[in-house]
Amino acid sequence: MGDHKDLTNEFAVDKIKDLAENIKTCMFCTYNEYRLQSRPMSVQKIDDLGQLWFLSDRNSSQNAEISQNPQVEIFFSEPHDKFLTLHGTASISYDRETIKELYDPIVKVWMPGGVDDPNLSVIKVIPEDGYYWNNKNGSMVAIAKMAAAYVTGKTMDDGIEGTLTLE
Repeated sequence: MGDHKDLTNEFAVDKIKDLAENIKTCMFCTYNEYRLQSRPMSVQKIDDLGQLWFLSDRNSSQNAEISQNPQVEIFFSEPHDKFLTLHGTASISYDRETIKELYDPIVKVWMPGGVDDPNLSVIKVIPEDGYYWNNKNGSMVAIAKMAAAYVTGKTMDDGIEGTLTLE
């Protein structure tokens, strides 16, 4: 078993930034009446409070579901190396200055009107808690240890995991 370290407040924010800023794409999950709905989305920004910012279409299913239930789940994963789950509350904004700040030209693939597209919105997620796991020595060492564990039949867990709490 790897090491366990629970993190709170600024230490939790540092861990969120460390993991999520490098992975970027997550499974962004909302709730409808019957079940969890998931779709891949890219984080545009993680601020100093650990809040995650996304750009989205005003008419998207995620916007409709957030309007009905603001609770969201976000899952980041980089195989064999980094995993992060966050639970939080989402809100939607149409603030043009924030959209301009967050805008990246690749967004035009989904929003053909570009930065001035009137359907472009901002989703802000305020995380409340979560869980993380990452290895201590990087993915190459993790893969080598996994191979050694497979050959020897011995566990060589190089991970560190714990809960994240933001108050």
